[in-house]
Amino acid sequence: MMLVEETQVPEAALPIGALKDHLLLGSGFTESDLQDPVLVSFLRAALAAIEGRTSKALISRGFLMTLDRWASCEGQRLPVAPVQAVTEVTVVDAYGSATTIDPGAYRLQKDAFEPRLRPAGTSLPGVPTGGSVEIRFDAGYGATFDAVPADLRQAVLMLAAHYYEYRSDTALSQGCMPFGVTSLIARYRPVRMGLGA
Repeated sequence: MMLVEETQVPEAALPIGALKDHLLLGSGFTESDLQDPVLVSFLRAALAAIEGRTSKALISRGFLMTLDRWASCEGQRLPVAPVQAVTEVTVVDAYGSATTIDPGAYRLQKDAFEPRLRPAGTSLPGVPTGGSVEIRFDAGYGATFDAVPADLRQAVLMLAAHYYEYRSDTALSQGCMPFGVTSLIARYRPVRMGLGA
């Protein structure tokens, strides 16, 4: 499986002003926007880290998932949530010839943790030997940062501020995330079931 973001979060959707307020940076000076490129990079890093930990797309954008076979012909789990729409399903044969599947042949099963592509009939279309299937879909809470749930918005600002404050510190261990951020995102993390569950 390969997942690619086909569109990037636009800079206009990033809460640069909110991060400045969170950091208590001065405003009203002619040089007040000099920090903006640095703040944008920390916001993008914080978004990516939180999305990686929660398997959620916070701000809406397009994704392309490529598979060489279905996990099950009865439905395919999509790797990020919330999925708003499946925009295209294409089957590609071993020679690279692509066939777009009729949207009436499948449906989106929305779910906060495990959205799925389901067949409209008994099974999803077959994938040729040596071929692949491409699923294009839109995922995210909304087009603006304000559409993101409040606790996830706060987590993004706190993590971006943490990156900003410790931008020169290389001693932190890999994957270190402040406790306040991890507690805010805990309920959004995918539930892993053990054996026998």
